[in-house]
Amino acid sequence: MPQLTARNRHRVAFRLNGRQVEALAENRMLLSDLLRHELGATGTHVGCEHGACGACTIQVDGAPARACLILAAQIDGADVRTVEALAPQPGRLSVLQAAFREKHGLQCGFCTPGILMTLDALLTTRPDASEAEIREHLSGHLCRCTGYATIVAAALAAVEELRKEQKENA
Repeated sequence: MPQLTARNRHRVAFRLNGRQVEALAENRMLLSDLLRHELGATGTHVGCEHGACGACTIQVDGAPARACLILAAQIDGADVRTVEALAPQPGRLSVLQAAFREKHGLQCGFCTPGILMTLDALLTTRPDASEAEIREHLSGHLCRCTGYATIVAAALAAVEELRKEQKENA
């Protein structure tokens, strides 16, 4: 990581949702603030700002990460995905997003982007994830509205749809 000086903003270059971006960040700027305020990726929500709620979860190099716990300067050279990257094309939902809509996996929606990013990372590596695995991965997220039942149902519906797609493509 480069040596940072207090008086300067520092250039940060990384891939955001598949495209190369550059921004200037102050030493103490959080990645969540860079994404939302400098780059317009407002799907990344900021809840507790302590990493406990999971609302700001994104993916860094394919793994879920809390954007409120990462300094923007730390992300230089990384591959970052936010909830905006989930849709396969404009106007079309991903399998996971469609399952959330169908199974009412959200209510107020504040926690939803972080939950979607965690589940997307899980289903990318484990498209046949079990209910226990889904619940374990959701354990780092706080949702005050749904009681998690519809979120788990949506994730399981996505697993089933991914199974069907795998059989069709085999």
